[in-house]
This record gives sequence, structure tokens and C-alpha cells, in this order.
Amino acid sequence: MTRNDVTEMIVAAKIKSGIRWSDIGAKLGLSKEWVTAGCLGQMTFNDKQASVIVELFGLPPEAVQLLQVVPYKGSLPTAVPTDPLIYRFYELVNVYGTTLKELIHEEFGDGIMSAIDFQMDLQREPNSAGDRVKIVMSGKFLPYKTY
Repeated sequence: MTRNDVTEMIVAAKIKSGIRWSDIGAKLGLSKEWVTAGCLGQMTFNDKQASVIVELFGLPPEAVQLLQVVPYKGSLPTAVPTDPLIYRFYELVNVYGTTLKELIHEEFGDGIMSAIDFQMDLQREPNSAGDRVKIVMSGKFLPYKTY
């Protein structure tokens, strides 16, 4: 069994059970965003968290260890995403990436926004013209050092 096998089992069990990612996050006391990333193979669970995931989804006991393996992050199957929803984020960065970079540098200086010391919140925002997706991302600013 591999970590990818565990991810596939989690997705299948989630579909079968009808549980929501937010419910899983609540059971772990963590955000739905981070837990979803972990269940999809992008984050590392600790032993206690992995045990809860295994119990929730009825996974084999050896999945506890595999959920604790540091994953290969950013593992999309292609350089340019082909899934329409993920592609829109790629498009967003292509269109607004230079703007985000310029504004971050103007506000903070030469550095980057961390994706490690990072939080994200995704919410539905009701709107009479059609509901909107609201995503708030917060990453620690990491200045480049001189040496």
C-alpha cells in the first residue's frame, strides 16, 4: 500500500459516507482547508490525527503510518493544470501574479509570502447575482537576507 492508495481510499470512503471536509476538520480540531489538503496527500498528519482519520474512514491500520509520511507536495499531474477549477487559479496567478508581487514588495520589501507558515479560509459568500467563492490566504512574510 502507498500514500496514494490511502488518498484514494479516503476519497472513496468520503463519498460513500457523505461526510463533509468541515466535519472531519471539526473532529480533528483543525481547519477544513488543512485537513482536506492532508487527506488529499499534501500535508503530514501526526500519529493522533492519522489514527482519527483511519477510524473515521475505516482504513486499514497500516494507513496510520502512511498518513505520517512527508508527502511530495505540489504533485499536480501536469505543469499547466487541465482541471477547469484548478486552471482558473493558474490563470489568476498568470494575470494577477505580477500585481501581487509588486504590491507585496511595495508593502513589505523584497521577500516572499510563506506557504509553510500559512493559513487559508474558504467560504461561500451569498450574492444576489450568484454566490461567490471567498478565499482568504494569510502567509508569513519572509524577507530575503543579505550575507
